[in-house]
Amino acid sequence: MAAPTKVLVVGDSLSAEYGITRGSGWVALLEQRLQRERVGATVVNASISGDTTSGGRTRLPALLAQHKPTHVVIELGSNDALRGLPLAMTRENLAVMVRAARDVGAQVLLVGMRMPPNYGRAYTEEFASLFGALAKAEGAALVPFMLAGVADSADAGLFQDDRLHPTAKAQPIIFDNVWPVLRTQLRP
Repeated sequence: MAAPTKVLVVGDSLSAEYGITRGSGWVALLEQRLQRERVGATVVNASISGDTTSGGRTRLPALLAQHKPTHVVIELGSNDALRGLPLAMTRENLAVMVRAARDVGAQVLLVGMRMPPNYGRAYTEEFASLFGALAKAEGAALVPFMLAGVADSADAGLFQDDRLHPTAKAQPIIFDNVWPVLRTQLRP
């Protein structure tokens, strides 16, 4: 008998509903969609605001053991880049996380991010490209850019005053970026 479908989301503030009403984030929208479509799946949101890939790498083994997920969504890396951490370290941490999830039989979805251009062209381009390269190398599914349609929108109402964190209004757009890829993984 197959294990029940369980989606574990390991992310940072973008998945932890930072600055918005609880239950209005893209992960909550995922739970609602799964219920509406009668997909027999549960969602565990293990996201922590401010988390880095190092933090996620440290926390992941216990999360995998506790929750026994069939699917793992990894949405980390933004805080590494905002702190100017070495991208080789970010890449390695994400690779270890992808492998650990795969080693317990989970399908992996890596969620890509981009940085504002003020971090320098080389750094921002390397950061943006590391998600696709890693997904390809490790056989993980990929959402190329979580904030597509949000970060490149002229609608100032999609971001909180800090211009880093999306508002509740942006969450359906973020969900629409993640859902098509995850839905493909959830179909038998």
